[in-house]
Amino acid sequence: MATADLGMSLLSKLLSDFYRKSNAYFPDRIEEREFGIGDLERKIAYRHMQFKSDDEFRKYMIANAPPYVSCSSAYYHFPAGRPMSAKGWIGSELIFDLDANDMHLDCQKVHGGSWVCSNCLEKVKEETFKLIEDFLIPDFGFSDNEIMVNFSGNRGYHVHVKDDVVMKLDTDARKEVSDYIAGHGIDFEQIFREEMVRGSKIRKLVGPRPEEKGWRGKVARKFISIMNNGKESLEQMGIDKSIARKLYEKRSLVEMGIRNGNWDMVYIKNKADFWKSVIEKQAVAQSDRIDKNVTNDTGHMIRLAGSIHGGSGLIARKMAAYRNMERFDPMKDAVAFKEGSVKIITDTKNVLNMNGNEYGPYTKEEVVIETAPAMYLYLKGLAKVVAIE
Repeated sequence: MATADLGMSLLSKLLSDFYRKSNAYFPDRIEEREFGIGDLERKIAYRHMQFKSDDEFRKYMIANAPPYVSCSSAYYHFPAGRPMSAKGWIGSELIFDLDANDMHLDCQKVHGGSWVCSNCLEKVKEETFKLIEDFLIPDFGFSDNEIMVNFSGNRGYHVHVKDDVVMKLDTDARKEVSDYIAGHGIDFEQIFREEMVRGSKIRKLVGPRPEEKGWRGKVARKFISIMNNGKESLEQMGIDKSIARKLYEKRSLVEMGIRNGNWDMVYIKNKADFWKSVIEKQAVAQSDRIDKNVTNDTGHMIRLAGSIHGGSGLIARKMAAYRNMERFDPMKDAVAFKEGSVKIITDTKNVLNMNGNEYGPYTKEEVVIETAPAMYLYLKGLAKVVAIE
C-alpha cells in the first residue's frame, strides 16, 4: 500500500471498528430521520438517506466507515423522499449550534480558526451554559429533561430541545426564538425610563434590576459583571476610557443603584444615548453566539450525536444531562481511538493537549505517538501517516 493512502486507510479501519463496537450513535425514531453522509472534502456529500432499523444502520456504518454522519433535526413520514415537500414533515427538534469560531476569541488570532485550544473549548462551554440557564430554562420554560446536549466533535456544542410544542414550530416561529436570544429588536424604552426625582427638577434614569426575568434582568446582570471585571472590560464595549474609569472606581455605588433600579448613580453626559449604546452592544455580542440558520431551519441536518467528527477524530459525545458539561473534557472524554501508535511526519507550531499529554510543537518531524493525537493532527491537515506501529 502506498504511504500516501495510509492515513485514509487507517481512518477507515478505525471508524469501522468504532461503529462495530458502539451503540451510542443510534438516534431515536431512526426510521423517521433523514441521514446525510460526508467525506473529508464535503461534510454532507449525500443526503435523502433512510434506515429502517438500528441494525441496518450499523451494517452501513461498519461497511462504509464515513468520516461524517449527519441526521435531520426533523422527523418525516418518508425521509428519503424528494423534493423536501415529499418527505411528509412530522415535526422538528429545536436546534442550537454553538461554535468557538463564532465567538471572535483573542486566542484564535494567534492559532487561527482551524485549531482548537483549551480556551476555545472553555469559552464555548460557558456560552452553552448561558444559552440553557439564561434563556431556555428561565425565559422559555423548558425543563432539564427536554434539553439534550452533545459535544460537536470539534470546537463546540449542539443543543437539542425536544418538546411537543417546539416540534411543530415553523421557520418564522423559530426565527422569533433565535431573534429573542440574539437580542434583536430590544426596545430601549422597555428597558429604561426617566423619572423626576421627588421634590426636584432632576430626572433620573430608572432601569432593570438583576433579579428581573427576560432581557431586562440579563442587561442588569451582564453590565454588573462587565463592570466588576475591570476598566478594560468596559472599554471593550466601546465605553470611553474616562467613563469606564469613573464607573469602575465607583462600581460599588453603581451596582447598589442598579440593584435598586437606579442607573443614575454617577453623572454621564447624554445618559440615555449612552445606556442605549451599552444595551445594543450587549445584544450584538450575544447575537454571534448561535448559528441562527441552524435554529431557524426545520429541515437542518446536524452531526449525529455519538458519531465521529471527520475533522478531529473525536466523538460527538452526548451528555446524559446538560450539567455534565461542567466536568466534561473533550480532549479526554471524547477521545475515540485509544489503542496503538502511529508514525507521522508533522509540522505544527501549536501544542496539542490530549489525555493529559502534550504533543508538539513539531517542525517537520517524524514522530511516533498514540493513535488518537496522530489522527487528530492528520485530520487537521498537519500530519502525514507513514507507518502504523
